[in-house]
Amino acid sequence: MVDLFVIGGGINGCGIARDAAGRGLSVTLAEMGDLAQATSSASTKLFHGGLRYLEYFEFRLVREALIEREVLLRAMPHISWPMRFVLPWHADMRFESDTPTSKLLGRVMPWMKGRRPSWLIRLGLFMYDTLGGRQILPGTRTLSLEGTPEGAPLQERFRHAYEYSDCWVEDSRLVVLNARDAEARGARIMTGTRVQSADRHADHWVVTTQDAATGATTRHRARMLVNAGGPWVGDIIQGTIRLNSTEGVRLVRGSHIVTRKLYDHDKCYFFQGTDGRIIFAIPYEGDFTLIGTTDADHQDPSVKPECTPEERDYLLGFANQYFRRQLTADDVVWAYSGVRPLYDDGAQSATAATRDYTLKVDQAGGAPVLNVFGGKITTYRRLAESALEKIAPFFAGLPGAWTKGQALPGGDFPVDGVGDLVDGLRRDHPFLTEPWARRLVRAYGTEARGILVGARIAADLGVDFGATLSEAEVVWLMDHEYARCADDVIWRRTKLGLRLTVDQVAALDAWIRARWAQRQAAAE
Repeated sequence: MVDLFVIGGGINGCGIARDAAGRGLSVTLAEMGDLAQATSSASTKLFHGGLRYLEYFEFRLVREALIEREVLLRAMPHISWPMRFVLPWHADMRFESDTPTSKLLGRVMPWMKGRRPSWLIRLGLFMYDTLGGRQILPGTRTLSLEGTPEGAPLQERFRHAYEYSDCWVEDSRLVVLNARDAEARGARIMTGTRVQSADRHADHWVVTTQDAATGATTRHRARMLVNAGGPWVGDIIQGTIRLNSTEGVRLVRGSHIVTRKLYDHDKCYFFQGTDGRIIFAIPYEGDFTLIGTTDADHQDPSVKPECTPEERDYLLGFANQYFRRQLTADDVVWAYSGVRPLYDDGAQSATAATRDYTLKVDQAGGAPVLNVFGGKITTYRRLAESALEKIAPFFAGLPGAWTKGQALPGGDFPVDGVGDLVDGLRRDHPFLTEPWARRLVRAYGTEARGILVGARIAADLGVDFGATLSEAEVVWLMDHEYARCADDVIWRRTKLGLRLTVDQVAALDAWIRARWAQRQAAAE
């Protein structure tokens, strides 16, 4: 019997598993697909406080997220880093009509109804700079767009902007690193494992799982259950653990498009639309630009979210209000979409639904279960700490919080140490190009050396799958990071799917499946 059985291998499930294992609890986690296969690999890839959430008066959420930015930067400087955001301003900017700030301003200053004046933006950015405190990230400044690199890709009507700090994160790698650290601390991580049922007893749960590859079923006993099913949290409550609960989620689809690189500098743009919504345009994977996101209700978690033609055109049209170069559907090289499982707070629109998290313990009729609703990637570590506060009463003598200041695998180096790691790799492995070495450091940090150990020439790394992806790296991902197919490697552990051809992907997938078959045969 284990202490905790966690359902769901997204950021919340893996974060809770890591925190719990580090406090000495025995933990098993089951994910029906790959880690981060759903919501946690389909974000806008930002660690941010959520500037627009200030308009909804979500001050606690914003403050917690702002504080977390620098905590997380120190823990994972390979997969997260500071970025500067350029917010162009013009007189046509509008609120969404249902934000609390818009409603208040409309009552107090009716002549400003619907407008987002520059003084209000400056006030919001002042709060953004001060609510959470800053030690690493620089503060806001006013920026001229005339004759500057930041203004070059924008239409001439934009004359000035505000520039502030937030952070980038490789979202799906964050999930994998949390799972790995949980496993290193004693947790059992099972991917490709569907929870078929969970039966409640007086002092424990009996959970039945099925292995997707073999079809074999296994029964597990746990003192407590954690439902971190993301978009499926409601289905798990109703169908798997069969609780009589009124709590629910609101599924909100967020879609993104990727184009070829639209500008030459390394800053992001924060664009405000005439409809009151916002989108980001972000430098992506060196040669691309990421644009997103939308907010649309999504009814069924079993229906795979996809960027619809209407959402694609909305994002293109939004970006075209700002960029000189007018984008068309032909400029889109990739699109992706994810479903945010927000706590259903009864908001009128998908955009207005709270991004805060809600944790509910149910112990009526037997062993306890913790249901996890909502949350955002920036506050996953604090969500896990809050979850352990809910769990602690059921496990006497449980140690306190420990994850703050603890590096994730590969992150044991200074925030500004990426350049030194890249230079060190290239000195020891001269065949590496600078982009190749930088990609490895950004993915694996100090563990990149483990992939390259003993390699004097590129051929020592084995099969070349294309786009600098080597056999040695794929073996590492299979042996250490739970990769089972090509998609796991090229879309969640890396983003090399943007660079590989269809034939290269097919060859990679065949190679991985053959190696898995060999491993299973050897184990029998």
